[in-house]
Amino acid sequence: MTLDIKPPYGYQEIVPLAKTHKVLLPGERKLPVLFRNLNALPLSFTEFAIAAHDYPIAFISGDGGASFVAMAILGVEPQKNLFVTMDDTWDAQAYLPAYVRRYPFCMTRVTVDGKEKAERIACVEKRALKPKGDALYDDQGEPLPVWDRLRKLLFEFEADLARTEEMCRTLHSLQLLETFAAQASPQGEAPITVTGMYRVSEERLHALPADKLKELAQNGMLSRTYVHLLSLNNFQRLLDRRAQHGRSANNTGNANPAKLN
Repeated sequence: MTLDIKPPYGYQEIVPLAKTHKVLLPGERKLPVLFRNLNALPLSFTEFAIAAHDYPIAFISGDGGASFVAMAILGVEPQKNLFVTMDDTWDAQAYLPAYVRRYPFCMTRVTVDGKEKAERIACVEKRALKPKGDALYDDQGEPLPVWDRLRKLLFEFEADLARTEEMCRTLHSLQLLETFAAQASPQGEAPITVTGMYRVSEERLHALPADKLKELAQNGMLSRTYVHLLSLNNFQRLLDRRAQHGRSANNTGNANPAKLN
């Protein structure tokens, strides 16, 4: 029997979680190395409203438009997360996505002999397993409070992520998603173009039949669609943050903010 477990986006090597495992848990808002260079992270259904205060929310496809994922955009350049501070923590003024808060745990489907199983299993990042890590279960095999809290987050996030996947499928089936690019012209630098993103077409959205709009409203997708569209204004905030990072790095205070075209 061949067992294949694929790590989710951003993770490296994961293994099924065992009761005997001891796990090195990250500190408060302390950012694991793997998240410091990601410029986007998946968002779950209930996160849209709060995440939209800080991040542009866009849809990304890794298979040429066959399927989509809702993402919080963290930077305007590859491998640059603009929400990482100098001490490798997540900016305390910004919302910390649940995708990061659940680390080093995740839920994933398992493929056995080339066939994907329907159920998902709890896994952990292999390099987080340390002899001096935290135990998650007591000697009787009962979950400790630390794991009760993390398990609740893990399972709730996974269920909520499935709702986002359903929303993406619905928007795609209604042919509402269109490609777009964000262009920036930082003063004194070469222009920056952020591509590979999709957004909801307002024109197509408004042209939907009344029954489809009502259905989107009833299942909570319409409100999140408008949150997504409003959040795209945050690309300018990302550019301002980038300029601020540049001033901090150079310690000159003379950098000029970029402007979004």
